[in-house]
Amino acid sequence: MAFFGLGKKKSEAGCCGKGCPSAPAAQTGETNKSAGIKVLGGGCAKCHELQANTRTALARLGLDEKVQLITDFSIIATYGVMSTPALVVDEKVVGYGKVLKPDEICAILKRERGL
Repeated sequence: MAFFGLGKKKSEAGCCGKGCPSAPAAQTGETNKSAGIKVLGGGCAKCHELQANTRTALARLGLDEKVQLITDFSIIATYGVMSTPALVVDEKVVGYGKVLKPDEICAILKRERGL
C-alpha cells in the first residue's frame, strides 16, 4: 500500500514521469546565466555608476554590447557574490565590492577576452 506516495519509487524521468525536470531551470537560476557583461547589485547609485563606467569602457574599446543590470538577489547569489556592486564578464566574476573605473574595466575586458 502506498499512502502519500510512500513506498513508490520516484520516476527517473522527473517529478511527474513525463520527462519534465524535477527542479526546473527557472528555479535554479540556470536560464538566467548567459555570456555577456552584467552588473550585479541592488540597484543603488554605485551599481548604476559601475554600469555607466562599463558602458564607457566598452565604447573606448569600440565594442557595441549591452550591459545587463541584475538586481534579483537570488540570481546574484548563484554567482557567489557577497559584496556588491559586482562585474561579471562571460559568466566570470571579475570584480566586486567597489565601483571600477573605466580604465580598470578596459584592462579587465582586454585580459578576459584577449583584445
